[in-house]
Amino acid sequence: MMEATPTPGSLSWRLSSHPITLLTFLAFRSSSLLVYLFGLLFTDNLVMIFIITILLLAGDFYYLKNIAGRRLVGLRWWNEVDPNTGDSHWVFESSEPGTKIINATDSRFFWLAIYAQPLLWVVLAIVALFSLKFIWLPLVAIALVLTITNSLAFSRCDKFSQASNIAGSAFSSGNIAGNIASNMVGRFFSR
Repeated sequence: MMEATPTPGSLSWRLSSHPITLLTFLAFRSSSLLVYLFGLLFTDNLVMIFIITILLLAGDFYYLKNIAGRRLVGLRWWNEVDPNTGDSHWVFESSEPGTKIINATDSRFFWLAIYAQPLLWVVLAIVALFSLKFIWLPLVAIALVLTITNSLAFSRCDKFSQASNIAGSAFSSGNIAGNIASNMVGRFFSR
């Protein structure tokens, strides 16, 4: 009996261009949730579960922001502070169009995990509220801040990347920009 080969873009890690990066990314994304959910089954030490979950969330935040985002979808972001004014602004970086081909499987895994994890933490916050386990709310709040920050930043980075690609292709190809310029010059000299 033959195994069916997965179609390109399907959720199979075997189709990934960077399987080790993808599996590490998914391990970080799921490990903090698993420790939070099942930690009490293995130990009664709330502090240890809190610390391990925070460390996993921090590792996930760093790995996603600096490694997985760049390798899987060609995006990276960071925050800079102007030393003169103290103003903070986000900086977005994307791979040059044509230099990096984004694997459809990597992209689907990435965006699904980016948006699913904050939703799961929101559900866990609601469960903690309704089950009156307020001791877990600070941990869930930290998880929400870290995961939502990455989600928002990568969403903005993707929009910035798409806008840059459209503008870059318009001006580099000369089609749109050239037509606009020639029409403006033609109108100016035809009168």
